[in-house]
Amino acid sequence: MKIAISGKGGVGKTTIMAMLARQLRNQGREVLLIDADPSPHMAESIGIKEVARIIPIAEMKEMLVERSGKVEGSPFYNINPQVDDLLARYIVEQDGLRLMVLGAIQTAKGGCACPENTVLRRLLTKLLLAPSQVVLLDMEAGVEHLGRGTIAGVDQLLIVTIPSQSGIRTALKIKELAVQSGIPRISFVGNLVTGPEDEAFLAEGLGEAPIACFPDSAAIRRTERAGEPVITALPEVEKAASRLLERLFPD
Repeated sequence: MKIAISGKGGVGKTTIMAMLARQLRNQGREVLLIDADPSPHMAESIGIKEVARIIPIAEMKEMLVERSGKVEGSPFYNINPQVDDLLARYIVEQDGLRLMVLGAIQTAKGGCACPENTVLRRLLTKLLLAPSQVVLLDMEAGVEHLGRGTIAGVDQLLIVTIPSQSGIRTALKIKELAVQSGIPRISFVGNLVTGPEDEAFLAEGLGEAPIACFPDSAAIRRTERAGEPVITALPEVEKAASRLLERLFPD
């Protein structure tokens, strides 16, 4: 299964995805995380110690232009770039979790992220997974990636929101665009939830209850501030992570 996660900036989608990855690994599944956020933090979240050894695909300028097939002087890209070898070349592994970082434009006026998004879209559509294999895709905040069709190849989209009006507005807009993109399964996940009142607020604003709600966790904040992987704070939110896993994999 290919699962993407999205939401308004700062809602905790990377943390939730890291926790889900650990739960899946503990079940014996093979997990590949793809960090497609322009400000990638998944490596730190899952405990990769030598972050500097990760080479983001976005930094491979010549390879991207070659793979995406952009004609010099033309705004168009090849929609079917060759991606078969990228998994072996750009993956790092930590404690049974594999990570690929898409990366981001590193300079002001660096232009659009068209080549890397084209390669990512092609990679998602080409991946053929066994039942025990899962791809988790951490998207950039907001809605732009849906407009580019980057996640058109996923099976499930998780939209993370916190109990606030602005969070709910963004979540509903993401869902609207996701439906237009043809994503087959779309679900909401609540975060920073303090109790039943917050859960009711989310259900009313979203028009449906989130499939899981993660608590406002002081342990996660302490862990992140200490520079430790957030998945070490899992016991405090294990119930929510387990519920999310059960809803995604009911069998």
